Amino acid sequence: MTVGQRAQRTRVVRTEDIGLFTELTGDRNPLHYDEALARRSRFGGIIVQGGVTSGLLNAVVDEDLPGPGSVFLHVDWSFRAPVRPGDAITAEVEVLEARADKPITKLRTTITNQDEVVVLDGEALVWTEPL
Repeated sequence: MTVGQRAQRTRVVRTEDIGLFTELTGDRNPLHYDEALARRSRFGGIIVQGGVTSGLLNAVVDEDLPGPGSVFLHVDWSFRAPVRPGDAITAEVEVLEARADKPITKLRTTITNQDEVVVLDGEALVWTEPL
């Protein structure tokens, strides 16, 4: 790991992702399902669960940087804007610190949508288990 190193992944969020996340977690918030109610909310329409959005960071961290064997120790994320079905979101991580004494990396974490709006930002501390 070197400071400044980056990795990213892009994915189009599907309506089916809302159902899959609900099945997994039981999150049945009407803002994810009820179009009429969601349209009247401050979001102006259906939004996907934050876990669907932040889940793309799991893929980047576990598969790309730092890579296989990585697990989150701590995350500090702010959800800045809603994500909707059909949005193309890009999750990016950047190495801020890499400890020499332990396999611990501090990452800047950002997710943007297709309009380059930041929908999530923050930091994460990651342990990478040597495999």
